[in-house]
Amino acid sequence: MKRLTFTIIMCLAASFVFAQSTPADSSQSATDTTTHKKHVKVKLGFGDDVAQVNINNDRSDTAYHAHKAPGFSFGVTFSRIDLGFATLVDNGSFTLSDKNKFLSYRQWKTSNFGFDVLQFGYRFNSAFKIYVSGGFDWTHIRLRNDITIQRNAPVLTYVQDSIHYSKNRFSSSYLRIPLSFYYRSHEDDRGNYFRLVAGPEIGILLNGRVKQISEENGKQKFNDDYHFAKLRKGVFVRMGYGIMGLYAKYYFNDMFENSPDQKGLRNFSFGLTFGF
Repeated sequence: MKRLTFTIIMCLAASFVFAQSTPADSSQSATDTTTHKKHVKVKLGFGDDVAQVNINNDRSDTAYHAHKAPGFSFGVTFSRIDLGFATLVDNGSFTLSDKNKFLSYRQWKTSNFGFDVLQFGYRFNSAFKIYVSGGFDWTHIRLRNDITIQRNAPVLTYVQDSIHYSKNRFSSSYLRIPLSFYYRSHEDDRGNYFRLVAGPEIGILLNGRVKQISEENGKQKFNDDYHFAKLRKGVFVRMGYGIMGLYAKYYFNDMFENSPDQKGLRNFSFGLTFGF
């Protein structure tokens, strides 16, 4: 959570760097006769297709819609917020092999979370655009067994512990860089539309972590790369209506490197996505 809080603070700080105040349309540029507040719009970047915020304006008919004319854009964003489950795929099977049984996990508590903070793209028309973005992505594996994954080991290995952990979480964090091909339908009467986004994604490892909680040792955290792949490569798809939808991500390369017993062990994630 500390890292998430820091990221959000950085996003807000960046928004002030890129912020551009522009006058509202003719019906809003003048001072409101009732509230005496000037209505302004703040653009979080440059280009006609970037996020925009209305300030001092609570009118229901001033919602911002993406610009439909072709052109480039770059800006700060807080979007494509993924919240779902992570699943290990062992050489095409959802059942772990004997060599990977120590990674047995609680499916309903093994999660994936991520979001984007920057975006650069080009809109071709009202229905299609392409953009590359940057953000962060976490995978939290909730282990069933009372083990400790070892740091600085030549291969991914563990020791069996004699104490019980109420929480034993094995996590990785990545800088994610997806290339998105975006399609949207025409708006309906309520201003909503269907969206389909898909493309390739690469991830750069930031950190690996083991977090344990037990009565004997309290809360403990251990950081290491734990042989997580330094660079992961995969594909994603998002689809939905309005601000919410579904997503799925699959990575083609192994979760761990330089660890022969984990060859063919890969990561598949799926769940809900917001603000895409």
